[in-house]
Amino acid sequence: MNTTVAVPKKRISSSVVISAGEVELQGELELPPGAPGIVVFAHGSGSSRHSPRNHFVARVLRSAGIGTLLLDLLTPQEEDLDEITEALRFDIALLAQRLVKVAQWLKVQPDTAGLKLGFFGASTGGGAALVAAAELGDQIAAVVSRGGRPDLAGKALASVTAPTLLIVGGWDEPVIALNHEAFAKLTCNKDFRIVPGATHLFEEPGKLEQVAHLSADWFAQHMGGES
Repeated sequence: MNTTVAVPKKRISSSVVISAGEVELQGELELPPGAPGIVVFAHGSGSSRHSPRNHFVARVLRSAGIGTLLLDLLTPQEEDLDEITEALRFDIALLAQRLVKVAQWLKVQPDTAGLKLGFFGASTGGGAALVAAAELGDQIAAVVSRGGRPDLAGKALASVTAPTLLIVGGWDEPVIALNHEAFAKLTCNKDFRIVPGATHLFEEPGKLEQVAHLSADWFAQHMGGES
């Protein structure tokens, strides 16, 4: 088996449009020189690829030598509808299938074809990331869920093979309980970290930094790169 991984020799930063069935998804792709892998961000309820929290985490990942793809899993029209109904953000099957399409797209692009893939999911995006990881199997090197809803992955949890890290704020008690239930159903290499003194969005001073560094360490461990 050939384990050679092609890595980008120079920094790449570009806006991308990814075809996912009948829709096109907007994304921002950034690859540090020599990146061994790329992490796809699956944002959560009412968020977008412009989320300052995800941008912060993405910068920390890139400083560890790992590429990032920040993208919107919904089109602008769908986001407008979701603002009213809040239904699409909970359509885990839809979001997961779009993540699968994004992963397949990355596997055939010249700049990313040889890179390991990971998912970083927030809120409902955590559930979608795990469903997609279950479908893609060993094509996914690692998953991180930040304040996520892995419980929404349902029966797919038992099929996830990618090493998975769940991170929850210590003051986010309802989500802690849901993550404990999901964690018990995961049979892969896994870890569960609670960030003390943090609420759901990790807005307290220094808490998002802890999330970012825990995530960078996890992805670097399973993809390669600087922890």
